[in-house]
Amino acid sequence: LGSRVPSVSSLRMAISDEAQISTSGGAGGFFTGSNPEDRRVQPENANGRKKFKVVYVVLESQYQSSMTIASKRINAGQDNVCIESVGYLLEELRNPETFEAFKKDVAEANMFIGSLIFVQELAEKVVEVVQPLREKLDAVLIFPSMPDVMRLNKVGSFTMAQMGQSKSVIGEFMKKKRQENGASFEGSMLKLLRTLPKVLKYLPSDKAQDARSFMMSFQYWLGGSPENLESLLLMMANTYIYEDTVTDEIAAPVLLPDLGVWHPLAPRVFEDAEEYNQWYNTEQAPLVGIDPKTAPTVGVILQKSHVNTNDECHYTSLIQEIEARGARVMCVYTGTLDFSVPVDNFFRKSGVVPDSVINLTGFALVGGPASQDHDKAVKTLAALNRPYICAVPLVFQSFEEWKSSELGLHPIQVALQVSLPEIDGAIEPIIYGGRDGVTGRTVPLPDRINLVADRALKWANLRIKANKDKRLAISIFSFPPDKGNVGTAAYLDVFGSIHAVGKELKRQGYDLGNFPNTADGLMDTILNDKEARVGSPYLNVEHRMTVDEYSQMCPYSEELIENWGPAPGQLNSDGQNLLVYGKRFGNVFIGVQPSFGYEGDPMRLLFSKSASPHHGFAAYHTYLERVFGADAVLHFGTHGSLEFMPGKQVGMSGSCYPDRLINSMPNLYYYAANNPSEATIAKRRSYAATISYLTPPAENAGLYKGLKELGELVSSYKGLRENSARGPSIVNSI
Repeated sequence: LGSRVPSVSSLRMAISDEAQISTSGGAGGFFTGSNPEDRRVQPENANGRKKFKVVYVVLESQYQSSMTIASKRINAGQDNVCIESVGYLLEELRNPETFEAFKKDVAEANMFIGSLIFVQELAEKVVEVVQPLREKLDAVLIFPSMPDVMRLNKVGSFTMAQMGQSKSVIGEFMKKKRQENGASFEGSMLKLLRTLPKVLKYLPSDKAQDARSFMMSFQYWLGGSPENLESLLLMMANTYIYEDTVTDEIAAPVLLPDLGVWHPLAPRVFEDAEEYNQWYNTEQAPLVGIDPKTAPTVGVILQKSHVNTNDECHYTSLIQEIEARGARVMCVYTGTLDFSVPVDNFFRKSGVVPDSVINLTGFALVGGPASQDHDKAVKTLAALNRPYICAVPLVFQSFEEWKSSELGLHPIQVALQVSLPEIDGAIEPIIYGGRDGVTGRTVPLPDRINLVADRALKWANLRIKANKDKRLAISIFSFPPDKGNVGTAAYLDVFGSIHAVGKELKRQGYDLGNFPNTADGLMDTILNDKEARVGSPYLNVEHRMTVDEYSQMCPYSEELIENWGPAPGQLNSDGQNLLVYGKRFGNVFIGVQPSFGYEGDPMRLLFSKSASPHHGFAAYHTYLERVFGADAVLHFGTHGSLEFMPGKQVGMSGSCYPDRLINSMPNLYYYAANNPSEATIAKRRSYAATISYLTPPAENAGLYKGLKELGELVSSYKGLRENSARGPSIVNSI
């Protein structure tokens, strides 16, 4: 079931899964170790056939596999023509050596193809190389990219040389219509793209035919499959590279609907949510043992290009894991970069609104990597009103590079696929898959796929479970850390806030047992001593965890021995057991999060490569998930220690301690509004959904009582200390 807690053996296996994935690739990249030479396709034997060369640059790697297969199909199946093709991932152009190889390849090419070139400095590099060679090239195909790159297009007499300029009538018209109609305009353009080539072919003008060829090429590119790209390459060879026809066998584009609901086992892509639900509930659900009447539903947003190119293994893997946990799945996509359209059309209006949503594109909801409309995204997501997880596919790194990196995610990817989605309201940037270094195909990362599925189901079950049955864990901390201030936080009355929330929870039907009537009573129940330090005998002990219980339930307990010795250790321990401090009230546990463990140097954990949390810290979070069975964790106040535990900066792996400790538990964090930088750390490293609280207004308090009089005497002495009569008397008064 979705609420189950994985066994320790499965957790240990998941941790080791990451180490079993092997990828390869040369050292040709600068921020990525992949090598463009791995993508070069040469005919084994030309046999007197005409040979043309194609160079392509793409943002993501899913087209690499399709282009490779398409080129090999041409070399194996065409009698009159063969092809050499080589592809570059956009980020690889940062490497000076790779950039020089790129210039050499373009100089020798017949055709250049570029797509989704939206990084300014890299767009400039592409223009620098292709622009001087544009007239020499037989054709240049640029699909959605920055205007300077789009102006490189050359298909016979068809160009986009005036794109983005004020005198471009078409450009101004498109800009105006986009402002008027928003996402509907993008959909209209796709419909136009499908129909206009059929009209243009009847026009005699060469320009019209060249425009038709460009639009046909765009259709083939959007189709994305090896068969579509093979037809694209042959069409361009027939029309623009050679004077004579090299083949008469060019298939029409085979396209998926621009907007649809997809499932790997469905007979087709559905364009109507009701039809999909009918198929799923009557055929798919019984097949996998799901009761559609009681099962939660997880909505998944996909990138159409992965479906087009048959590069959907990572999608299928997550779908299977979600269904294995007893949940329904509805996967939607669009051919545009405005994913708010399928969210509105299929999630909000489907009759079965998902209980949680995962965006697998890794991009902002509206605009993708190009031009974002965060206001529209926020409006759409607010209307949907569901937890919105934006999981991240590795784009600019291989698995090996990510695993070995202390930073984790590539900085460009953090900007595009973490920061921008966060502005929409996305949470939990968990890596779930990435490209294979040689083939370019996207491969799922098993332990990360499991984590995304577990967390999505935990969020979904919070909507379904009755309030009286929900178990909530509330964590409090000692701020400043290790200073004997248990239950305090920056600018927050922690116990007063918890007590207010507790009363509201009780009103809404949560089981809080014998919850104290006052905030002071709550504090006394947990602390006994209001000046108590973490680990003091004056804190209430809720649970004593034996060493055997701890080692069985915590899959990484043995790894902590190097830094802290064998359990139970000295912290949060009575010498025999590990102590969990706090107090349980019905289905709500209020616990004292353990300290960092390094007295006087709490930040050591964040910056030390070999550090780890102590046994007491691991036992506390193990208790929350596996003994108490928390449906969610609520942390009150800035800040805690979980988010500062050792691990990568962004893009946690299964060996990063924030990831291990929070594991599958939803984490809601009440954080001071004046500290967004550390709140961001909490969001990205401990998967926290932060809720801001205002800092209290402050003014100069001044002095009072005896201090005020003392201050006046000191001021008087400053002016009269040279006075032999008054000076000594003031000193005596002080």
